[in-house]
Formats: sequence, C-alpha cells, structure tokens
Amino acid sequence: MFFASILGVLTAGIILGCLSLFILFGLIASISISTPQESALTENSVLKIDLSSLPEIVMTNNLLSFSSQNVSVSLTDAVSAIKKAKENDKIKGIYINTEGIGSGLASIGVLRQAIEDFKESGKFVVAYADAYSQKGYYLASVADKIYLHPQGSLELNGIASQTMFYKDALQKLGVEMMIFKVGTYKGAVEPFMLSKLSEPNRRQIEEYANGLWSHIKNTVAGARGITPDEVQRYADSGYSFSKANMAEQEKLVDSLAHRQDVEDALRARIGKKLDEEINFVSLSRMSREKAKSHGKSSDLVKVIYAEGEIADTSGAEPISMENNINQSLARQLRKAAQDDKVKAVVLRVNSPGGSAFVSDVIWKQVVELKKKKPIVVSMGDLAASGGYYISCAADYIFAEPMTLTGSIGIFGMFPNFRGIAEKVGITTDVVKTAKYADMGMLFEPMTDDEKALIQAHVEQGYDTFISRVAEGRKMSKSAVDSVGQGRVWLGERALELGLVDELGGLQQAIDKAAALAKVDDFGIDYSRTKIDFLDLLFSDTGTAIRQAVLRYTISAQELELLRQLRTTTQQTGYRAALPIGFRPY
Repeated sequence: MFFASILGVLTAGIILGCLSLFILFGLIASISISTPQESALTENSVLKIDLSSLPEIVMTNNLLSFSSQNVSVSLTDAVSAIKKAKENDKIKGIYINTEGIGSGLASIGVLRQAIEDFKESGKFVVAYADAYSQKGYYLASVADKIYLHPQGSLELNGIASQTMFYKDALQKLGVEMMIFKVGTYKGAVEPFMLSKLSEPNRRQIEEYANGLWSHIKNTVAGARGITPDEVQRYADSGYSFSKANMAEQEKLVDSLAHRQDVEDALRARIGKKLDEEINFVSLSRMSREKAKSHGKSSDLVKVIYAEGEIADTSGAEPISMENNINQSLARQLRKAAQDDKVKAVVLRVNSPGGSAFVSDVIWKQVVELKKKKPIVVSMGDLAASGGYYISCAADYIFAEPMTLTGSIGIFGMFPNFRGIAEKVGITTDVVKTAKYADMGMLFEPMTDDEKALIQAHVEQGYDTFISRVAEGRKMSKSAVDSVGQGRVWLGERALELGLVDELGGLQQAIDKAAALAKVDDFGIDYSRTKIDFLDLLFSDTGTAIRQAVLRYTISAQELELLRQLRTTTQQTGYRAALPIGFRPY
C-alpha cells in the first residue's frame, strides 16, 4: 500500500505538471497569435511612438521572445530608438499616438527631450489622438502638427493629488495602528493616524504640485506659441470637458481630423499614394537597429537599474509589471566593482523607497564601489526616501526637473488586532520568559516602555539617514535635517538645496561617469534582467507567468489599484518610503 500511495502521488504530480505545461503553452500561443507582426525597416518609414508605460528596464523573457513585439519597451530603449531614427535616412518622421500613456512626467519629459533632439534633423513629428490625457498632451505638444478627433477631447486640468485615509475604518474594525516616525513632513503614515492631511503635508503637496503644473504650463506654452496664462485659462474654464473645437480655438491643436485623414496627410508627406500602406516602425523594432559605437575600446560604463520598491523579498511583484529592489542590487554593485572592464557605474534610480535595512545594505555597497571607481546616480520619476538613501553616497547626482526626491525620514508601523479579535470572541493568553518576549505580537497592545524603545529605534534610524546624506553630500547634519524631516522636493528645488548636483538625464550621467573615469573611448553596458525557459517553468513564485496573464487580461489602471492594495498590507516594520500610491500625476 505504501508504494501504491507513492506511485499515486507521483502520477498525480506528473499529470498536474503536464496540465500546467499545457496551460502555459496555450497562453504563449494565444499571446503570439494576438500580437501583430512587426514591420521591416524600409525606405520612407515612419517611427510610431505608441506606448502605455515606460519602465526603466524591461525584464527580458526568452520564452516569450518569439512573439513579434515586446510586451513593453523600456525608457532607455525608447530614447535609443528615437536617436537611431534621427540618424537613419529610411525614417522620414515620427507619428505620436499617446492614448493609454501611463508613465510619470519625468519619464515623459525624457522622451519629449529625445523627440526635441530628433527634430534637429529636419524630419517631421506629427501627433494624433482620439482624446488626449494631460500626460499624453504634454508629450504630444512637442510635435510640429497636433491633430485631435473632431469628437475627441483634450485634458489639461492641472495637477491634483488625492490621499485616502483608513484611520476611522480601522477603528471601527477594531484594528489599532501603532505608528512611530521622525519627520514633520513624513506623510506615509498619515492615512493610518489621521482623517485628513496635516498642514505641513498639505503645504509640501501644494508646493510640488504647483511646481509640476508650472513646468507643464511653461513647456506647453513655449511649444504652442501661447502664454502660460492662456494654458491656465484653458484649465480653469473647464474646456477639457468641452467640444474638441475649443482645443483648436485655444491653439492647443492645429486641426481636428479623423485618424484616416491624418494618415492620408502622412502619406502625402512621405510620397505615398492614398491606397498604399504606411510602413510604421515600432520603438522596439527601431531600438534593435545597430547603434553607432563609441569606439573599439573594451572599457565600459555600466548602467545598473534600481527600479521599484525597496523590499526585503526578491523578484517582481506578482500583480505588478515592475521589479522591486532588493539585496541583489548590492551584489550587482559588488560585481561591477570587481570587474576591471567596468571603469565607471551609473546607478539609474526610480524608486519611492521601502525597507530601511535593505536601503542601508545597498548604500554600503555604493560606498565600497566608490572607493574603486566613479559612480554617478541618474534619477527617474522617483528617487525619494529609501531611493534617495541609496543615491546620496554617489560621486555625482543627476535629477530630472520633475523628479520627486528627498523625503529623508524614517517611520515604523505595527498593527494590533486585539479589538477585532474581541469583537468575534477570540482571546489570547501569553507566557513569556523575558520582559519584551511578546513585543510585536499582533494581538497584544504595546506597553509604554515598548513604544519608547521603538521610537528610539526610529530616531536612531533617522540620525543614521541624515548622517549618510551629510557624508555623501558634504553637508552638515543640521543642514540635512533642515531639508529633511520627510519633505519631498522636485528635482529643480533639490538642485537649489544641494541634494543633487545637476539637472539631466541618463545620457548626461553616462557622459559624466566616463569623464570622472577619464575614458573617452568606451562602450555602454546596460544591465538587463533575463528569464530563460527553465527559470519561468521552475521559479518558486511563477511570477513571470502571472504577469503575462495579467498583462493580457487587466488594464494598467486596474493593475495599479491592485498594487496599491497589496502595498497597503505590507506597510509594517521600519521603512523609508513615500506614501502609498504616491503618484500625483
């Protein structure tokens, strides 16, 4: 009977494995079938910018790579594609379709700057949308000609940030959140301790929201030959909800037209007949074109990506298309330090922070690498709290004008479920051998002594944080504290305060790293995370499979809501992080 049972278990396992493979290959087949074939690069081609997100780096999946289009294109690849299109005579212009764009303003600003550079070639840039979102229009405003569907709309409403508060709901449930923090502006804990924004937090949100809006107004006004006041009038008049002709009347678009009419105009520009197809080339296809080399030297500037929440766990979130940052980043930095071919490192940071402990582990490795070769930080949409922690020791720091950075502060948050347990008739009893043995138990309230210990630990963490920043930025601790206290700054303001060295993007950071390393002839090594066939099949979490399923069944907005819900349940322990869902644009 024993061997029969074993045989039964093995047989069931084999059947289950076969079924899993069948489902997996069915998914892959459906993805492959549903994905259109990419166009070849031929004469009179047009680069089409059509995207829903711009991650800093894309996780390469060899198993799914046979599909004719990448699931996503990274910001680096998108900029590279635009640069190659500028230099390639087969590309006659760019066609921008901004519908569904889901990236942050700083990332869109990088893409916009790349298109500005493309325009120096004299090639055309045309934008069209059935309806423009605010971020979509910010990108489209770079175009020579902007078209809008006659029944469409153009959203230009200004910036708004909404915070959800859970305190009253938790009290009704009988859940007590014990909160410990340092920093007047550390708003990450406010949803769990208040019913509305504190005045300091409201002031900081107003400041960076006004800064973002001012940047958008000035950029759009400059591109369209109008004044920032006229952009403000459009927003205040509610024209975003009016007929499309208001956008034309206010000079925000050049013409109202149907998609077919716009494509006919493109045909005329590139010398095609009305019945001929336009050869649209995707960003992913263009990015694979051979780039001009920096030279034949074996010297490298290595770009390492730090994108996502800083977490104690490893890998990507199963309900997010993003990776998280964990201690494997420290290993990447250590490996780069030991590689003689790598002469300098650029750390591209796009993170709201997270685990204070992991942040310190990564900070330490940045310090060690700095002893051997230059390291330059390039900040993306977010490099705040823990994201700034891992950046502050670098030799040089670049930020985008609309990067959200700073948020130098620490908090701790621990739930107690005694109240909800009592409501349903659950009781507990504790036996312990030392005074603090039961500290942190979910059904035991903390004593005043325990609370004092945790607050002291949080204050010690904050002192360590500002000490790290003071050392890295060559500032006094008091100066760091005055710009710290958990306060968030835009990149432009961070430059004035000495938290960053220069405004610029990834390419400027690469050039600076090479200059610090004193190398003129060098290659660029972009770190890319790869998953091969066996990794996908035998990974413990099956994250890649779940992500593939979600990508093809759930919208980006729904994924973001799921991510925020998951993050809410993980906001315990000691953290250096921005508030949940901290995306005010």
